Amino acid sequence: MSTASTFIRIPHERIGVLIGPNGMVKSEIERKLGVELEIDSSTGDVTIRLKPENTDPSKLFRAKEIVTAIGRGFSPEKAFRLIREEDAVIEIIDLRQIFGKSESDLKRVRGRIIGREGKTRRIIEELTETHVSVHGHTVGIIGSFEQVQIAREAIQMLIKGAMHGTVYRYLHRKRRELKKRMLELWKRPEESI
Repeated sequence: MSTASTFIRIPHERIGVLIGPNGMVKSEIERKLGVELEIDSSTGDVTIRLKPENTDPSKLFRAKEIVTAIGRGFSPEKAFRLIREEDAVIEIIDLRQIFGKSESDLKRVRGRIIGREGKTRRIIEELTETHVSVHGHTVGIIGSFEQVQIAREAIQMLIKGAMHGTVYRYLHRKRRELKKRMLELWKRPEESI
């Protein structure tokens, strides 16, 4: 009987992060999700297999998301949010699909998303309660589905050339809307059951 498996390739410079000091990150993923990671250090190829005793294929999908997150620049701690929070998702925006391979355009838009001294990325993360990683030609976002949608919209506004102030106002408005909805849920718990 063969076990379910999946494959992903991560950038060579991220392999050490995926393995971690003394193999701790790799071991943690394997232990928490009941999978085995086979990492080819020379190519960045990662094969993920369910351990024979694990019959939950969603764990395979979750492990692939975590490996993807680490490969796209997230620290293991931030990537592990995908294990800690059941509703956490990851979204990857490939800037090459928008700008092609123009390195000058990619560099300019990465700078707009990160902002001076990381200010813009930090504001997006704080107001949406997400983690954002700008790595190579991609932008990764980890958070709940709704949080990721708001962060993605803010990033797409920046990509399209919106002024930073416009994006910050959008984020503040969305944060107020989210907080208001959460308060309404707390006020009427009997209706949400």
